[in-house]
Amino acid sequence: MSITLEQLSARMRQGEQVPLRHTAQVALTLSIPSILQQIVVTAMEYIDAAMVGHIGAAATASIGIVSSSTWLLHGMLAGLCMAFSIQVAQYLGADRQQDARGVLRQSMLFNLAVGLAAAAFGVGISRFLPGWLGADAALQANASAYFAIWSASLPFIMAMGTYAAMLRSTGDALTPGLISIFTCVLDIIFNFFLINPTREMTVFGQNLTVWGLGWGVPGAALGTALANAVGGTLALGVLLLRDGPLCIRKPGSWHITRACLHNVWKVGAPLAAERAALSSAQVLLVRIVSGLGTTAIAANSLGVSAESLCYMAGYGIQDAALALVGQAVGANRRDMAKRFAWLCTAMGMGIMALTGVGLYVFAPHLMGIFTADAAVIALGARVLRIEAFAEPMFGASIVASGSMQGAGDSTGCFVLNLISMWGVRLTLAVLLAPRFGLVGVWVAMCAELCTRGALFLLRMARGKWLDKGALA
Repeated sequence: MSITLEQLSARMRQGEQVPLRHTAQVALTLSIPSILQQIVVTAMEYIDAAMVGHIGAAATASIGIVSSSTWLLHGMLAGLCMAFSIQVAQYLGADRQQDARGVLRQSMLFNLAVGLAAAAFGVGISRFLPGWLGADAALQANASAYFAIWSASLPFIMAMGTYAAMLRSTGDALTPGLISIFTCVLDIIFNFFLINPTREMTVFGQNLTVWGLGWGVPGAALGTALANAVGGTLALGVLLLRDGPLCIRKPGSWHITRACLHNVWKVGAPLAAERAALSSAQVLLVRIVSGLGTTAIAANSLGVSAESLCYMAGYGIQDAALALVGQAVGANRRDMAKRFAWLCTAMGMGIMALTGVGLYVFAPHLMGIFTADAAVIALGARVLRIEAFAEPMFGASIVASGSMQGAGDSTGCFVLNLISMWGVRLTLAVLLAPRFGLVGVWVAMCAELCTRGALFLLRMARGKWLDKGALA
């Protein structure tokens, strides 16, 4: 007999002992669509990288030089937005549906105000950012244009991420996945016409003239921005129109509450700080790589895109773990929160171990998807095979952090990531890059991810991450 997350929450609140098979079934029901959604998100990244990569290594390097800055800005905003979805999960677990709807309304106001401010900030610094990062003068124009266009779409990116997470908190992981698939299809279509110029193509034996703007790197940014705008609008539309525990049409207040602000500060501020710590370290790593030449920049950027094939499963399971642990904590069931956390973490480690094997075996083929440059392919494949050994422990850190965040322990995640990224990866990269080049940077990455996984597993085992208790 199958069981839904809503039914499981009701049984947890009543103090029932839930069989392991039902726990696993709910975890899989949420994880599989979330993994598929991550596959689609990764496919979008692959499409952008492949379409731009075939223009040339310089085009790839233009995007690669600002990619870490997009991670920094988006990561900080995503951390703040996640605080809202964690509140929703815990309130639904406690059967406080009106409070959950209130959080949703407040998140809409937050996304509008903060998203517009972040977009203005990103567009404002876009002209100067590539120079600050040490980019070659020939790369700066395209890099600036890409970052400016991406920044302008931040309100929609925030909307899609926040509202998709809230839908998963209700037990609906399928709808966000379908929206992501549609967004990916739009990204392909927009990129096809915006990146390439008008050209002759042979389709089913017929020669056709296919219109295109030929905007190259800026066209890739605009295609992705337009697709995200449609996806974010669709996610919001679902929450506005459909029935369910988060239906905005039901009575409720739009007032900003002290409890919501307290929870955003308690959970969101450490999450934003964590993302800032990770992403700012990535910015510094890109600064290190930028001094290694265009081939190294391109191989590093495309290697990161290729590696995402491995960790997309981990992030899909992380989404499920956050919702499941959040509901268990809201229902005041520490025993179920621990069970969900370890079950999901084991799933993440197992799947990422398998994908790590695939990464090692097919590394040259993965790089070949993005570029025809032989030097970039060779260097990218070499560093990917180093990274493959870290994937199981990377999976442990990804899913364990989602479990801890669902319980409200975002401060613990911040501290562990700060120690690992700044204490291990950056230190080793600075020491190894001058002698071993990009290979040294990725050896540092591999060592750091293994360390990070061990730190998260140790904190999970000690159990202090559950001491935070339910949110206000």
